[in-house]
Amino acid sequence: MTWGTLIEAGLVRADVPLDRVTTYKFGGPAQLLAEVDRLGDLDLIAQTLKTDPRPVLTLGRGSNLVISDKGFPGLVVQLGPSFSRIEISAVVRAGGGAGMPQVARAASKSGRLGLEFLVGIPGSVGGGIRQNAGCFGQEISDVIVTAAIYDLGQGRLRTADKAGLDLSYRHSSVGRLEVVIGAAFEASPGEPEHGEERMRSITRWRRDNQPGGTLNAGSVFKNPPGDSAGRIIDSVGLKGLRVGGAEVSARHANFFVAMPGARALDVYRLVQEVATRVEQATGIVLETEIQFAGEFEDH
Repeated sequence: MTWGTLIEAGLVRADVPLDRVTTYKFGGPAQLLAEVDRLGDLDLIAQTLKTDPRPVLTLGRGSNLVISDKGFPGLVVQLGPSFSRIEISAVVRAGGGAGMPQVARAASKSGRLGLEFLVGIPGSVGGGIRQNAGCFGQEISDVIVTAAIYDLGQGRLRTADKAGLDLSYRHSSVGRLEVVIGAAFEASPGEPEHGEERMRSITRWRRDNQPGGTLNAGSVFKNPPGDSAGRIIDSVGLKGLRVGGAEVSARHANFFVAMPGARALDVYRLVQEVATRVEQATGIVLETEIQFAGEFEDH
């Protein structure tokens, strides 16, 4: 099996633009991109990676991702519609490609509560599990039961429970060559209107406190223990700091917004500059929450 064979079969495409599939709306093309709609597609990709290895990037909804202006020099894997289904019963089951806000709304509408916080996380289920995403005092680790994970390196599917996922703050054991294809979440019976009200309050808070209507990738840095990255950046006076077309938001200092004409390199350099200034001023070393994919200039 070769990449050429998979291109001829229509499973893989070459030189695919990625600027429209991230929330920043910039970045270069993928050398190869596969949109998979069945387990067998992943089997074929795993077989081909064994004979012709390439760097692999699993792409969800691009909400915490910066793609290099040069693109991604390898294989980008996206889950297709069949991996975006949501089923509600005693537990809530969702495909790895399902949007977390959609999971929250579907569960609440069906009278299963406890997942409302997911409405505030714009990524996919797979991406949320990979980073143990969270907001409003809850994380994926609070509600996950199991996850189905396909290992492209081994060419096999495994099921991991909460302990097996090794979840901690913005961390999981999901590896670079692993794709989360589905998950089951705990939910409690309750009145749909109660879930709807909580989701409305979360949405209102986001609208009032975060830079809506801008191109950004969500929180840039992880919060240090017992503190807030946004508060720290603000305390150093960095709101409004700009590098090229990227700027620290005046509304929330842990969001970096892209102005017209911004490049991925601008965001990368702004992240480096903010981290350097914060460390110099406070001694705190900030860790990035957003992910950078592809080649970026070091300086």
